[in-house]
Amino acid sequence: EVQLWESGGGLVQAGGSRRLSCAASGFTFNFDEYAIGWFRQAPGNERETISCISRSYGGIYYIDSVKGRFSISRDNAKNTVYLEMNNLKPEDTAVYYCAARIERCMSSDRVYNYWGRGTQVTVSS
Repeated sequence: EVQLWESGGGLVQAGGSRRLSCAASGFTFNFDEYAIGWFRQAPGNERETISCISRSYGGIYYIDSVKGRFSISRDNAKNTVYLEMNNLKPEDTAVYYCAARIERCMSSDRVYNYWGRGTQVTVSS
């Protein structure tokens, strides 16, 4: 059974930093065969794709609103993907999810097959 679980959420002041982790297990193929995306959903808003990292030699994607502030990375030996979030803003407040799909990143969240349960990030002003 594939499992993804996010950790690292919490309350942070505006301008602060937070690192989220997405740990995975149970994949059919090696972890480095999968693209891992980070998504977020704020109350009343649709879920949005904010970042993704493809399989080990692949590309990285960021939504414009987080470019220059967020950084995604992966440690395939630990089956973990990280999202380093800096200069956080109140509008970054949301539940953050990670999800996986084979091979390439895609901007649509609908094509990701495996999802974690999310971790809340709250940025106070």
